[in-house]
Amino acid sequence: MSSTAVGCLLSPLRSRPSSTVAVSGCNCKCRSIRVRASMSSPPPPVVEFPYLLPAQRELMVEVLSIVETGLGPQLLPSTVPSDVLSFQNPSGSAHGAIDIRHGGRDSTVDFVLESWLHCQIPTGALNIATLLVFLNSSTDAPHLLMDFIQGSPTSLVLLLDLIPRKDVALHPDYLDEFYHQTDLDKKRQVLSKLPQVQPYMPSSIYARSLLSPTAIVVNINCGDGNEQTLLEEIIRGKLNLICKEIVQIWLSLCVKTRLSSEVDQDILVKRDSLIKSKVIEIDLEANLPRMFTPEVASRIIREIKEAYKV
Repeated sequence: MSSTAVGCLLSPLRSRPSSTVAVSGCNCKCRSIRVRASMSSPPPPVVEFPYLLPAQRELMVEVLSIVETGLGPQLLPSTVPSDVLSFQNPSGSAHGAIDIRHGGRDSTVDFVLESWLHCQIPTGALNIATLLVFLNSSTDAPHLLMDFIQGSPTSLVLLLDLIPRKDVALHPDYLDEFYHQTDLDKKRQVLSKLPQVQPYMPSSIYARSLLSPTAIVVNINCGDGNEQTLLEEIIRGKLNLICKEIVQIWLSLCVKTRLSSEVDQDILVKRDSLIKSKVIEIDLEANLPRMFTPEVASRIIREIKEAYKV
């Protein structure tokens, strides 16, 4: 299953961290980061992140701003309908927002997916925020994933990765270019040295098979007491810096055309299509209806399928 019911690939809902307290929203004002066809257009609901901790919200907004500024004119305006931009179930126990923007004709970007999900569960609340950038077959550079899963005010799961599009064991030059020369593993090691940081293992074997050797997949656990302040300090400190550095590496290295042969392009298309189809099959269609009702789920899945071209 994916981390968010709207399209992240790698962090199963069923393997979420334990939750003991509902996560409340805050009144922090979110600045607009959206480059729209009309500058007077209001920011979409997805950039509000109403249920995240303030430090987490600030980081998500900053990263989205970095990505969208870096991609600039490569991105087309969003065409996501209003009932997918923001949605909830009839009881009000689950809320979500999603926005998708496609790359232009000459862009290496397939789509940019931004989303958040808030769901009341028996033990509290589950909050997920996701950024996923898929590239197209004009490049074999990795996709970008940043995903936060929060099951309590004092713990946070982070998945941050440049998702490889080649078998790195068969293509050592690919491993060297995108993962070794970029020192991505050093950034993972810096974060792993914090005493509150522990490895996190997604339950899905298929999901784990998609990750790179340098993926940051960790649970930041600050205890069961009143340690929310410590978690926010970590987010504003090393976590903020590492996330933005990795996103900048991806922008500078990956969002460029790398000519591939027609055979290579066919393989890339098949690989990407299979991943997207599996996500819809084993996650969205299985989980969205029970969280948001079949009617709400159907329109979200329809929009995801259109974006995924499957």
